[in-house]
Amino acid sequence: MLDEAAFIDICLQSLADQDYEGVMEVLIADGGSKDGTVERAEAWTHALPHLRVIDNPKRVQSHGLNLAAGEATGEILIRADAHTEYATDYVLRSVDALLESDATAVGGVQVASGHGSFGKAVAEAMGTPLAIGPARFRHASYATEADTVYLGALRRSDWERLGGWRTLPSRVAEDADLYFRLRLEGARILLEPRIRSTYSPRESVTGLWRQFFRYGMGKADMLYVNGRWPSWRPAAPLGLVVGLLIAVVLAVTWSWWPLVTLIVLWVGALAVAARGRPLVIVAAAVMHLAYGLGLLRGLVRWPPSVRGRVS
Repeated sequence: MLDEAAFIDICLQSLADQDYEGVMEVLIADGGSKDGTVERAEAWTHALPHLRVIDNPKRVQSHGLNLAAGEATGEILIRADAHTEYATDYVLRSVDALLESDATAVGGVQVASGHGSFGKAVAEAMGTPLAIGPARFRHASYATEADTVYLGALRRSDWERLGGWRTLPSRVAEDADLYFRLRLEGARILLEPRIRSTYSPRESVTGLWRQFFRYGMGKADMLYVNGRWPSWRPAAPLGLVVGLLIAVVLAVTWSWWPLVTLIVLWVGALAVAARGRPLVIVAAAVMHLAYGLGLLRGLVRWPPSVRGRVS
């Protein structure tokens, strides 16, 4: 299993391979890590002379992104997360796509590649629309408009006009929220599959559960903060969870058949999507349940309290 510091090495190696003409500035926002991340990052200054590590005292991703963007001096901001390995032309493709199109923001497809048996199963599930959903940034094979992209690049002027990434109560979904606000202004978000990167998913059931539960919470945040969802895709896992809860009540008060029928249909659909591989079925089921429960948990909050905690 790779630790966070190891991911920094992978990320910076792929960025170092594309430091063409020495013009790329790399800023890392560190939230007080104790695993050697800072030391490993600073060791890359020989290959990335414009690399700087800045402090992220709030230890919140959106806050760190804004700190790094505020310290950067370039005209184009390109987000790079540590759980990802980037193609050697990632930066060049991102800049070209932004400058050669009329899009306000551009980004590529999230392609997952796991480590370990469960991590590989999660990656397999993430490549299956029935398991992860039909979002274009996970499956597109051609350039197209999208409601959001993986990571992404945009001009500094657009970032400043919007006030940067917002911190939602769930502390996730800052990228989807940013692109949603851009689209409200009439902006185009371009998904360009030639912008290539490989994402390393969680390698344990508990890690995957926590991640997707927070994703569900984040979608509830977006609904209450923005007044609507960017799409109705979150309704599917929410419907599954609500259906299971209703079926459990019916099982206690009337009959087990609705619950058994729903579980058989759901697991059967997952088995077909996973081509019968047990770990892939488990990974997909965890994503469905965690996301749906997180969304339900987020929706039962008082909307004004959610809006009041946005920063």
